[in-house]
Amino acid sequence: MHKIDGMSVAPELDLSRIPFWALPRAERLDAFRRLRDLDRPVFLTENKIPFIPQGAGYYALVRHADVTEASRNAGIFSSEPTSNSIPDMPRWLAVYFGSMINMDDPRHARLRRIVSRAFTPRVLAKMEEDLQRAAEEIVGKAVKEGAGDFVPQIAARLPVQVICDMIGIPAKFHDMVLSRTNTILANADAEYSGFGVDYARPDEVAGRWTTARGLIRLLRAGHELSSLAQRLGRERRRNPTDDLTSLLVNGDERLTTQELGSFFILLVVAGSETTRNAISHGLKAFTDNPDQRALLTGDFEGHIAGAVEEIIRYSTPVIQFRRTVTRDHTMNGMDYKQGDKVLLFYNSANRDEAVFTDPGVFDITRTPNPHVGFGGPGPHYCLGAHLARREITVMFRELFTRMPGIRAEGEPSYLLSNFINGIKHLSYRF
Repeated sequence: MHKIDGMSVAPELDLSRIPFWALPRAERLDAFRRLRDLDRPVFLTENKIPFIPQGAGYYALVRHADVTEASRNAGIFSSEPTSNSIPDMPRWLAVYFGSMINMDDPRHARLRRIVSRAFTPRVLAKMEEDLQRAAEEIVGKAVKEGAGDFVPQIAARLPVQVICDMIGIPAKFHDMVLSRTNTILANADAEYSGFGVDYARPDEVAGRWTTARGLIRLLRAGHELSSLAQRLGRERRRNPTDDLTSLLVNGDERLTTQELGSFFILLVVAGSETTRNAISHGLKAFTDNPDQRALLTGDFEGHIAGAVEEIIRYSTPVIQFRRTVTRDHTMNGMDYKQGDKVLLFYNSANRDEAVFTDPGVFDITRTPNPHVGFGGPGPHYCLGAHLARREITVMFRELFTRMPGIRAEGEPSYLLSNFINGIKHLSYRF
């Protein structure tokens, strides 16, 4: 058991163990409820990962109040040296995954100012037409193919196509981009990593070797995506067009070649994987809650905005991000020391009974709905939140129009991950 101030934490509450994330969903939700009921955040040790120094551990912030306060206070709860990795990210990984989400101001502000060009009203207005056209093509093709696996047929297609078109990546690379994002986010899942990582025996030679091979695949995937974006960036400097890459690499303020590669990985991973999982979880939620489905289809335009927010809260596609404490600080009665790591568990904050009435209920009329599914308030709130909302809206409008009887069949196949609440496969019919 782990202990903090003499308080024991049962093994089934150890969020560091990858097998925890393979437990049935109900058991994991109950574990987070029990953690929220404790007097203070627990401190958990880190897994040993080959070639990466092991840290002392981290505090698990599982309450809505803690997650939102830490998010607002970026000066104390820092995104540097990394926010998307529990251990400190070595340079050979940071070159690909050390994007703006792993930076504080002023570096973060500079990059956010540049890449915000992707989300101006003019760009988003043009993107609306592209979104509609892409959704029509994807759903139309699925209608012809017939029912099958909702994730690769429909949910995974829209965000990849939209983001690649926005950046200027040719269609012939879309499948490669999707495959590499799966590898990056699913290194613990044997289906995508190609190797069954034995996290239950991290000190065994076989376990270390298997994990090392997974890291090599991760590094290769990052290199291929970064190289693809960098080649395009060099071409757009020579021959600008009207795509986003041209906006990012030209002008007085521009991204360097390396920054463009890291930003593309961030955009395609965060924008693609999270939206696809929200759409997949959304179909499952509407299937399990036919009253909510009837409410939405009875007045789509009147309820879709609330439905999107509830899908994001209920599913929380991004489970957690890390912060590092920059100086001694007391928050909600808990003392943190300089250098302490904390993990912001958005999935738990979005089920906090102190904030949400009946948090386990899927309710598209829930109001207010102060979820943290796009990150907590503060400088790192998701820059692409509006785009994600539009993608979810357009896709469900098209699905319920072209496939009015669509429903999930059976239980999904879930991704083994402590970072993304992913659905790999979901049978459906219409």
